[in-house]
Amino acid sequence: MSLKDKIVFVTGASGGIGKAIAISLVKEGAKVVLFGGRDAKKLDKVKQELSKLGVILGAYAGDLTNDATLNQTFERAIKEVGKIDVLINNAGKAFNCEFEKTPSSTLDEIMNVNFRAPYMLTQLALPYIKQSNYASIVNIASIVAHSGYPLQSAYVASKHALLGFTKSLASETYNDGVRVHAISPGGVVTDMIKIARPDLDTNGMTTPEEIADIVLFLLNNRGNAVIDEIIVHRATKQPFQV
Repeated sequence: MSLKDKIVFVTGASGGIGKAIAISLVKEGAKVVLFGGRDAKKLDKVKQELSKLGVILGAYAGDLTNDATLNQTFERAIKEVGKIDVLINNAGKAFNCEFEKTPSSTLDEIMNVNFRAPYMLTQLALPYIKQSNYASIVNIASIVAHSGYPLQSAYVASKHALLGFTKSLASETYNDGVRVHAISPGGVVTDMIKIARPDLDTNGMTTPEEIADIVLFLLNNRGNAVIDEIIVHRATKQPFQV
């Protein structure tokens, strides 16, 4: 399969993993849409940077956690772009705090960004994705979706929810020709890891570019062998520990 001229929506593309994914996609010949984000200037700056490498169809800033904004932004994007072949739900937010000190407002925000926003965006995009012969959805989850970590109860809960949603959607849409994948990275060298795990040494961690390579592998190898989920962690002497 070839990504050339395929239209790919990427959320959280203003930096980190999302930006690395967008760069890899445009280099493969895909036509990328940078979707969502509250900082319109930052997103437009990324658009200008990536336009030198390939085709960026648009940068559509907007708060993905606000239903009205999400709907309006999506309708504007789909009207101008016309179709969607692939959706990459990458936008996320980390939080590090004792459970007893985690305010309900923060829990709502983390759940909204990490779970509800990709859920609702996928609901909007799915009718268009189903029309593609390259129909694919990739949700960037986390290693915390598979186990519990102290001081991250809200973040862990949100990523468990995202992974559960991914599994259910994959089963529900398989007969429609839609491939739904989850990638669960461990520590990746981004600004987010400094928030989620300020205690970690980032030396030897996975890079955003390595996650982008995995995304490309999934999309470029859309055959009969289906990969539902990929867990990624740094190289250690004990590779099966997460």
